[in-house]
Amino acid sequence: IDLGTTYSCISVFQHGKVEIIANDQGNRTTPSYVAFTDTERLIGDAAKNQVAINPTNTIFDAKRLIGRKFADSSVQSDKKHMPFNVIDAAAWPTPGWETKFAGKKYSPSQITSMVLLKMKETAEAYLGTKLNDAVVTVPAYFNDAQRQATKDAG
Repeated sequence: IDLGTTYSCISVFQHGKVEIIANDQGNRTTPSYVAFTDTERLIGDAAKNQVAINPTNTIFDAKRLIGRKFADSSVQSDKKHMPFNVIDAAAWPTPGWETKFAGKKYSPSQITSMVLLKMKETAEAYLGTKLNDAVVTVPAYFNDAQRQATKDAG
């Protein structure tokens, strides 16, 4: 799984080659977006498609915050450009988001986990079997906390 800041992609090695798996929309990449409405959670294309009408409850760029402290200068800078409410959630060592989905709060690892689950479901549908293991890529510049938070999400 290539876990991207804005888009994610999944592939499988079979028949001696790597095959990139298209999602249920026929796209080879899936937006790394999670949206919450009053009644449901949307992931990927469905989430990105409604961002204009639900910007404060459509989370994207979770990878920018994963494994970082709320007080980090990069978090403080990034949150100024995010239409959703980035909060200092005392229950976690990292920032999070408060959404209208049952008033719940979510951490970057939880949002990332939802994107990873969507990617896993895409691969399982393509392969016709359940998957237990995957390799998730992270940038070389990720520090240990960011790597661990990504592992925790998986």
